[in-house]
Amino acid sequence: MSKMWRRLLPMLMVSTLASAQTVIDDTGNHVEISKPAMHIADAWFAHHSLLMTLGAGDRIVATVNHPADRPWMFKVQPSLNQALQAKGKTFASEALVVRHVDAIFVPANDPDAESYRLAGIPVLAMNFDDFASMKRSLITTAQVVGTPEAAKRAEAYNRYLDQHIADISGKTAGLSEAQRPRVLHIQSLHPLKVDGRDTLIDTWINLAGGRNVAAGIVGNMKPISPEEVIRWNPDVIIIGAGAGSLADSDFKTLFASVKAVQQHRVWQNPAGVFPWDRYGTEVALQIQWAAKQLHPALFPQLDLVSATQAFYRQFYDYSLTANDAQRILQALPPE
Repeated sequence: MSKMWRRLLPMLMVSTLASAQTVIDDTGNHVEISKPAMHIADAWFAHHSLLMTLGAGDRIVATVNHPADRPWMFKVQPSLNQALQAKGKTFASEALVVRHVDAIFVPANDPDAESYRLAGIPVLAMNFDDFASMKRSLITTAQVVGTPEAAKRAEAYNRYLDQHIADISGKTAGLSEAQRPRVLHIQSLHPLKVDGRDTLIDTWINLAGGRNVAAGIVGNMKPISPEEVIRWNPDVIIIGAGAGSLADSDFKTLFASVKAVQQHRVWQNPAGVFPWDRYGTEVALQIQWAAKQLHPALFPQLDLVSATQAFYRQFYDYSLTANDAQRILQALPPE
């Protein structure tokens, strides 16, 4: 243990014990944190969007995200440019102590969590794989932020999500199996990885009126063979932002016989602060986009540009131009 570490650790412990509250994280751990947590480290890429939704993005003093990978996140929340940016997924505990970190959010089963705990930093392990657990995570995060405003914003977001789930399911729940397109969600083209059941991706595919052809596989980002895609023969292929284009991939010719390719129903997923299809609050926009894409006749009044602008204004306190919103919908970076 370095001399600086021995000097800083008692200071951190005194700070943590003052005005502490107990929060139960997503894995059931009871965690004592300062109230409110003013300096936050975030080791889960997607979780940043939850803090931003709560109006607490400016409290992030250490991040695993980078402007080259998440240009919209850093444009919408420019204070992240002053945060400590991890190389990879791990922070040096001493660097967090120097930044007076009150709490750190980590993904469940993060191997670095114990080292943060040993440094005296309150660790909150976060995990969600459906709408209900994401809403719970948002409320837990608001407790850590520790302000009435954060609590109100968590409630407002959860109401917004619930309302759009209800509106969409009201139109898609009655669809027959034959009316539901068979959808494949590709997370990575090189190597080829897809998202199966028991995931948030599977949840929004079904809500939007589709069927996940990879439902026989459990979990996210599962490697498969190209032959499996040909065997499944999906009606629709959705490719995650950052995965590249199918037309520019090694599978362009191989997948030429696939129904989705023949019918020109290969779509790039939108990406803003975080990829909409994955584990951030923009999943509330994802379900609207997916429903409109799969069943445009059921949602003739849904204007995705306006919906995106309204969402960013309400939950990220940021005014998007119509062109900004279009670029997000096309998974393009800011101009």
